[in-house]
Amino acid sequence: MKADNAGPAGGRTRNRRGEGALLRAEIVAAAERVLEREGDEDALTLRSVAREAGIAAPSIYSHFADREAILEEVLGNAFARLRTLLLDAAEGVPDPVERLLAGCRAYVAFGMNDPARYRVLFGRRRDARPQPEPANDISDLPEVWQRNLEGFQVLVNSLRECAAAGRSASTDPFTDAVTLWTSLHGAVAMRQFVPGFPMPPLDRTVEVLVHRLAQIKP
Repeated sequence: MKADNAGPAGGRTRNRRGEGALLRAEIVAAAERVLEREGDEDALTLRSVAREAGIAAPSIYSHFADREAILEEVLGNAFARLRTLLLDAAEGVPDPVERLLAGCRAYVAFGMNDPARYRVLFGRRRDARPQPEPANDISDLPEVWQRNLEGFQVLVNSLRECAAAGRSASTDPFTDAVTLWTSLHGAVAMRQFVPGFPMPPLDRTVEVLVHRLAQIKP
């Protein structure tokens, strides 16, 4: 749908009821397509998004203040997708260790199969924010980041379930989940940025990291 309705003089007419939400969604979808195709957030400009959506660039300002606002919504969608992938992977898996493994495999699959979004999620520099020490949850983070990191919370909960079932020796599931997440990120990044290095199979890497860092009992 081309939502850039033009009047007789070529100017944009007022959206009919509901069309504003549709245009907003199409702007975000267009931004996601640009990011996926180009693989670089620098390619995401108001002009490139407008061109992809088939609208005039000024039409974007009715819905987003600037490029960063579009990018933040794209990131929010990607974080939500990651959380859904982790939950879907673990759904119906009765064994807590296998649930944790399934979630970790889904995480690295997301990173490998959707590298452009993954790099924007976890590769861009953000302003540092003081974090109380020691931290054992994400409740002190801004609300938007609590929402964005719900996927990570899935891993924390899975590790806690392993410990509660006596399958893990972890006494600090949050910290151990952070270490595991960091290592999974490294496994993805190394494969993306050091191509050709003789890495072990990714599935084997995930299994080793989970058993060691989550302190899974033999």
